[in-house]
Amino acid sequence: MRKLALTTTAAALLASPAMAASGPFFSLHNTNFVVLLAFILFVAVLVYFKVPSTIGSLLDKRADGIKSELDEARNLREEAMALLASYERKQKEVSAQAERIVASAKDEATVAAEQAKKDLQVSIARRMAAAEEQIASAQASAVKEVRDQAAAVAVAAAREVIADQITATEANKLIDSAISEVETKLH
Repeated sequence: MRKLALTTTAAALLASPAMAASGPFFSLHNTNFVVLLAFILFVAVLVYFKVPSTIGSLLDKRADGIKSELDEARNLREEAMALLASYERKQKEVSAQAERIVASAKDEATVAAEQAKKDLQVSIARRMAAAEEQIASAQASAVKEVRDQAAAVAVAAAREVIADQITATEANKLIDSAISEVETKLH
């Protein structure tokens, strides 16, 4: 930086209007001197009207505005990062909750399937027992009907045989003996 300043100063001295002008430098006929006076007057007017301080204050205001915008942008970025982190946490929580719900549903489905199998087995066992009872009842009823029918056929056959073999006097004797037997059992 210092080297640049020295180089600039040396170049300014070597290329000064005094070196380029012909004749006396401090004369109003020398254009270089007139330009130098106008420049100094222009700079004096700028300093008198405080243009450099106004430009400096405008630049400071602009710098402050840019700094406040940067601060605001930094704050917004931090808020956005916090919001993003919050949403990522919520997403993780929701996905974990979804996994728990799926696992719970699978467990409940397994338990329900096992319970349904047990209920089906119990229902089948009940139906089998009811069917066996119906079969046993039907079998007992059929046996009873066969016995009743056999007894009826046997009684009818015995009646015919007895009716053919017994005479009227023998029948009267049997009736009298049955009546006396009933009388003795009743008293």
